[in-house]
Amino acid sequence: MLTLGLTGSIGMGKSATASMFRDEGIPVYDADAAVHAIYEPGGLAVEPLSKVFPDVIVEDRVDRTRLRERVLNDPGAMKQLESIVHPLVGQTQIDFRKTAKSDGADMIVLDIPLLFETGGDARVDYTIVVSATAEEQRKRVLGRDGMTEDAFEKILAKQLPDAEKRARADFVINSRIDLEYAREQVKALISALRRTL
Repeated sequence: MLTLGLTGSIGMGKSATASMFRDEGIPVYDADAAVHAIYEPGGLAVEPLSKVFPDVIVEDRVDRTRLRERVLNDPGAMKQLESIVHPLVGQTQIDFRKTAKSDGADMIVLDIPLLFETGGDARVDYTIVVSATAEEQRKRVLGRDGMTEDAFEKILAKQLPDAEKRARADFVINSRIDLEYAREQVKALISALRRTL
């Protein structure tokens, strides 16, 4: 079973591209969705985070906005958060891999925003970066509800530059033109990879 690591900086079209793989019948593990799930009531992260950051727990769930504000400018708090969340998310990924393998999948996609930054690229067979121009990225991100220029710049500062991601990637999906153009690239890539199996 081939394991593909899918990543891309904020606003590059990574989530839309992950959906394209899903549309082609490829199981996709969504790291962001896994984090959301462990932050919900009864989620695995609620109790341990309540001990370290009690102010971010609202109605038995982790309030992601409060959590982001709490850790964004505090490297020590960010390290504490990561030490709690990463192992929990890691277990959800292990469970996903086992299920996909037992279901007979020939390849899977791990949709991980910080794939290179966290060393996740070492645990996949191929890396795929979704990329667009900086102008298109800025337009997409600043068009999101509640996104400010300052928040955008802080998020970018935590991510490897797009050029570096592209240089490290095995494959690049260009999402700049339109979704159908990206979809054709995804289909061609799946077809090419299947020929290697």
